[in-house]
Amino acid sequence: MAIPDTPFGARVRERLRDDRFVWLTTVGEDGTPQPNPVWFLWDGGDEVLVYNDNRARRLERFANGCRVSLAFQAGPDGMDFAVLTGTARLATGAPAPQENDEYLAKYSADIAALDDEVGGFAQRYDVPVRITIERVRGF
Repeated sequence: MAIPDTPFGARVRERLRDDRFVWLTTVGEDGTPQPNPVWFLWDGGDEVLVYNDNRARRLERFANGCRVSLAFQAGPDGMDFAVLTGTARLATGAPAPQENDEYLAKYSADIAALDDEVGGFAQRYDVPVRITIERVRGF
């Protein structure tokens, strides 16, 4: 398991379970880092599921697997941050967002706050990507 069995690892697991968003960073065609806040689901192990906007340029890179990072917002004092690195791949076989009960339990209120219906949201954010966590750093 990439997440260490330490007090820091316990905080990372808590944030993976409870946080509402994480910063997903890919690298654009010109080499520029492209951080984006995303909603996510953690599988309790080494994988995170993210539903992507079907217009996102990063999807081409996910088709063959690409290196990414996930970064949690630091606390107000600049402490308690975590950066997870790994590989992102298109998640064939993952349920659609509107059929993923765990995802809806976590985010249906957020979807409604965007003045969107789950069906409309699911039509735009319908590309599932699994990120395999390979390394964790922070404090």
